[in-house]
Formats: sequence, structure tokens, C-alpha cells
Amino acid sequence: MTTHDAPPTTAPGATTVREPAAGPGQPFVRRLWRGRPEDPRWARPALLVLLAATLLLYLYGLGASGYANSFYSAAVQAGSTSWKAFFFGSLDAGNAITVDKPPAALWPMALSVRLFGLNSWAILAPEVLMGVATVAVVYAAVRRRFAPVAGLVAGTVLALTPVAALMFRFNNPDALLALLMSVACYLVVRALEDGRTKWLVWAGTAVGFAFLAKTLQAFLILPALAVVYAVCAPVALRKRFAQLAAATLALVVSGGWWVAVVELWPASSRPYIGGSQHNSFLELTFGYNGLGRLNGEETGSVGGGGGPRGGGMWGETGWDRMFDSEIGGQISWLLPTALILLAAGLVATRGARRTSVTRASFLVWGGSLLTTMVVFSYMAGIFHQYYTVALAPYLAAVTGMGAGLLWERRREGWAAVTLAASLVAAAAWGYVLLHRTPDYLPWLRWLVLVGGLVAALGLVFAGRLTRRLALATAAVGLVAALAGPAAYTLSTVRQGHTGSIVTAGPAGASMMGGRGGGPGGGRVWEGMAGQGRQNGNGFPGGGFPGGGFPGGTPGQNQPNGNQPNGTQPNGNGFPGGGRTREGGMGGVGGLLNGASVPAEARKLLEKDAGDYTWVAASIGSQNAASYQLATGEAVMAIGGFNGTDPSPTLARFKKYVEDGRIHYFIAGGGMGGGMGGGTGTASQISSWVQSTFTKVTVGSATFYDLTRKAGD
Repeated sequence: MTTHDAPPTTAPGATTVREPAAGPGQPFVRRLWRGRPEDPRWARPALLVLLAATLLLYLYGLGASGYANSFYSAAVQAGSTSWKAFFFGSLDAGNAITVDKPPAALWPMALSVRLFGLNSWAILAPEVLMGVATVAVVYAAVRRRFAPVAGLVAGTVLALTPVAALMFRFNNPDALLALLMSVACYLVVRALEDGRTKWLVWAGTAVGFAFLAKTLQAFLILPALAVVYAVCAPVALRKRFAQLAAATLALVVSGGWWVAVVELWPASSRPYIGGSQHNSFLELTFGYNGLGRLNGEETGSVGGGGGPRGGGMWGETGWDRMFDSEIGGQISWLLPTALILLAAGLVATRGARRTSVTRASFLVWGGSLLTTMVVFSYMAGIFHQYYTVALAPYLAAVTGMGAGLLWERRREGWAAVTLAASLVAAAAWGYVLLHRTPDYLPWLRWLVLVGGLVAALGLVFAGRLTRRLALATAAVGLVAALAGPAAYTLSTVRQGHTGSIVTAGPAGASMMGGRGGGPGGGRVWEGMAGQGRQNGNGFPGGGFPGGGFPGGTPGQNQPNGNQPNGTQPNGNGFPGGGRTREGGMGGVGGLLNGASVPAEARKLLEKDAGDYTWVAASIGSQNAASYQLATGEAVMAIGGFNGTDPSPTLARFKKYVEDGRIHYFIAGGGMGGGMGGGTGTASQISSWVQSTFTKVTVGSATFYDLTRKAGD
């Protein structure tokens, strides 16, 4: 039985092990273009074309998203002007409060803005480069054990996954996380080839740095990676455990140095840790961003989900969550195929020796896929559709490896039938997903189904066909399998995305609430990949006039300030994502999208801005972020993202005002309390400001001048 651990070979369909790059004495350009000496001449040019095509695809219309998620863009702007804000991940250059994540994902964007100025491309282009790099890493990982075509299939699947096209053009932390998780898997496979400690240590370093992008989500694949290495590494058992200990140490150092600095830094001289209730990053890590995501008990959150088979506001949990109407169109196009190919790969290598790197590769990437998918399927806390981008590299790698292995063994009846079955699964499931948006390219689902079934029939007899005819059949099948996700990806890149919750694909591709309805019962939100419509039932149980949020301006649907000029309309209802369509959260912004910033208001805040640490303060980060991006001046976000963090206290806020450090208070915004009502810190500050200072109305915006007492 072939174990795919044979010596290098130049046969077009053969599998190879690690080989040196093309002659080190050759010119760099020639080595770059030619690649490995044993590769077919077309292999490296094909890879470069794939990477260039991915780059152009992801750059297309990039500026249409403006500041994308203004929450993170404001932190990027702050970090580009203040190194302290850069280090801590502060939302504002005055360092009042941080974002609710560690700052690593902000650092590349902040450095880009320092170089090129504050604009959409400077913020989002680093994310695009991360996407291209992830495609390259997945290709390299698959190519190490399989033919070049398998690597190209894996890279193409990743590039054309709709949620990948979304998040590698967006400024959330998920792009860096996906890249680093791919790097970690690649390095573990390298370590499994020769048992060298350095590769495992570098893998631990990648995971540690990924922790600084999105905390504990980076650890989801650790059990799979550790078990595979402990069982399959080609060194003695004692050495394996010593190497795993070294990798763990590298992880702790690479991810823990920043945590140690933050926890040891005097709280009085650093920003408040956003998302925590006691100004602690460890609390944030294990609470709001940790166990709270699993069990739904997130203090300060906007609400949790259900338990097993529960139907909370973040969608219904269960084994089929990745396939439902909320998530399916984002990631699951080739998920049934990947699962079939994973099983086939493990069956095909069942007789291989313990140290088979081919089997270990399936276990590394497949284990990462299964572990992450199970956690996502059952987590009851905050869950957004775009989280599933974490699955995309694993799914792509498994698909490429499995297809490559079965293609090599297509003359064996079981392999040909299994390959055909995987294509049938792709075609049938693609038809189902496309049928969920019946008005979107209605002819495409039939093309996918018929083309896939015809190609699958041909693959059953692939071993008996001439090579040219077999290749043509495989090409038809590949096109049929990728046509659906490719169409959704093209739809995604043709439109801008703004706000905190975004989805890929055309209108109707994703519906929050999945099988169980939306917030408040029933499908009160149709945030179908950008429509962001709201029927006035409010959040989360209905009841706010005009569909507004606490502290918002009821009944108003005004433009959003997410574009650099602060004028582009935002169709960013909750929770379906943001496009430039109807909807919105009112003139002062809402919990999940930014605010409209009238030109008059901008001029008001910019006047004498240099005399204040913060030109204004506002409840909730999105509202504050919009004004900060519009003016370029620091704006304090009272209560953090939701307006529910106890920062600053009323006493501290009064001290800031007394010292002349804040000029204006912006009325409304956030969940933690608007003008009056409630007992939280934000409500206390609102009530004190309302009763103490002079109201100033500029267009649709209402301010309180904190330098003028009421009646003066």
C-alpha cells in the first residue's frame, strides 16, 4: 500500500517529501519562478498566478467598505498617533479604555496608517495581504506531501470561500488569527517530518501570538496538534514530550509577555481593559472572551445563546449549526466533501507506519477542522457568522489533500467511487445552498447540480479513461464544486461591508436566528448579508420606539459615518451585517454600527481640540469611534463597546471634567444607558451631565458642553 512517504519523484501525479528549493546558486527571480527542480514547469507559475489572482480579487473595490468596523478602525487611528495606545490597543489616543481584544491584530493596521495616513486602504490592505499569505501557507503545507495540483486545489478552495473573502477584506482580528493558525499547522507538519524541535517551538510561538489576536480561540486546535505529535513524531517518546514542553513554553512566552506587562502595569496609568468588569485582562480572557462564549454567561454582554439545541439570540446550537440558514452560505459549501475526503484519507493510510507524515497531515488539519467545528456548533454565547473563517484553511487543506490522494489512486475502485461521492456531496449541497437564495442566479444551482453529477459519473470510471479525458472530467467537477462559493465570493467583493456584524454573499445568504428566529422571537431582523432591515421590534425583546437602542434617537434612520468622509449610508441593521442599504440605528449610532457625524458637529468638536485630552465623551464604543474617525481627535467611550463596562466611574468622570480634560458629552448611543434611566455607570454619568451642563444641538446631533453649567 502506498503511504505517501516515498522518496521524491518527478512523475506528474506522484507525491513527494520535503525537497530543497531550486538551486541556491541560481538567480532569485529564476528560483522564484521555477520553484522545486522536480516540479512540473507549470507548477510554480500556477501558484504565482493563484496568489496574484487572490490579491486582485481581494483588493477589488476595497475602499467601498470605508472604515469597515469603526470600533477597530478607531483603535487603529489611536495607535497610529500614540505608541501607548498602540501597545495597549486603546480605543482612543487619550487611553481611556481598550478594545475588548488583545492588540496584535491592530498592530499591522496601525503601522500601515502611520505610513500611509488614515484611509480605508491603509486599514484594510494589510488584511488582504494576510489572506494572500494564508493561501500560500495552505498551498505549501499540502504541497509538501502531495502533488502540486493538490496544493493548488487547496489554495483555490480557500481563496473562493465566501467568508474568507469577507474577512480578509475586513478589519476584525479573524484575518490574523486564520493566518497564524495555518502557520501553526504547517509548522507542526514540518516537525512531524524530521522530529526537529525548532519547528514545534515555532508552532508554539505562532499559537501564542495568535492568542494576542483573539485570546482563547487560538487554543481550540491545541489538543489535536499535541496528540498528533505525541503519537506520530519520529523520535523517542521521552523526547516527544520534552519537545511539547518546549513548544508550550514558547507559547506562554510569545503570548504571555504582553499579558504580564498589562497585569503588572499600574492600573492608574494604563487604559481600562475593555470588556472586563474589574479592569483585568485575565478576567476578560477567561470570562467575556473565554468560558462566557461557550456557556453564554457573558457579564456585560448583549445576551447569550441557548444550550444544546438552544435557540438564543446568537442562533440555535447543535451538530448541524454550520449547515443552517445562518451559517451555511458562509463556509459549508465543501464541508460535506471535506469530511468525506478526511475519512478517505485516514482509511487509505490505515496501514501506514506510526510516523507516516501523510496520515499525520490528515490528522493535523482534519483534527483542527473537527475540533473547531464542534466548538462553534455548540457554543452558546456570542457567535457571529464570520467566526467561521477560522475553519476555512483547515477545510481547504483537507479538501486538497483528500482529492489529491484519491486522484492518484483512482484506478482502485473504492478510491474512484469515494472521489465521485465527494463530488456528489459538493454538487448536491451547493444546490441546496443556492436554492436558499432562489432569486440569486437561479440557473446556477442547476448548473452546479447537473455538472457535478455528470462529472461524478465520469470519475467513477476515471481509472479506465485516458489521462486527458480523466483530467477533463476532473476539471468539470472542480468547476461545478467551486461555482457556488465563487459566485458568493464575487458578490461579497462587489459590495462594501461596515459595522460589527457582517456576512458574505448576496442578500438572503444568511439569516440571523437560523432555525430558531431572531432576537425577540420570530425573524424580526432580516440582516441577510447586508439588508440590515429592522421591523421596529427592537432589541433584544422588542419595544424601543422606531427600532432604536437605549440612548438612541427613536425612529431615525440616518447615514452612518463609517466612510472616511462620514457620509456613506449604512445598511447595518442587527444582526445581519452591514452594506450600504436601508436600516440603521438612528442618528446617534447604535450598539453595532457607527453614527452619522454632521459637518457642523465635526467643526464644533475640532474647535480648540488641542486644549483637551478628549474632545468629547460618548456612551458606547461605536458612537465614540465614529466621532473620533470623523475628527481625528480622541473621543472617550464610556462603558466600552456595549456601554456596560464600569469605566470611568462617575467620580473619575467628574474629576476629568473638573480638570478640563473633556469638552463635550455626546447624547445617546450604546446599550449601557442613554439620557436618564438605569443604574449603571453610563446611566449615572448621563443623568449627571443632563442635569448639570448646557445642551447644544447641532443638526441632528445633541451635545452637552462640559465647560458650561446649565443656566450659565
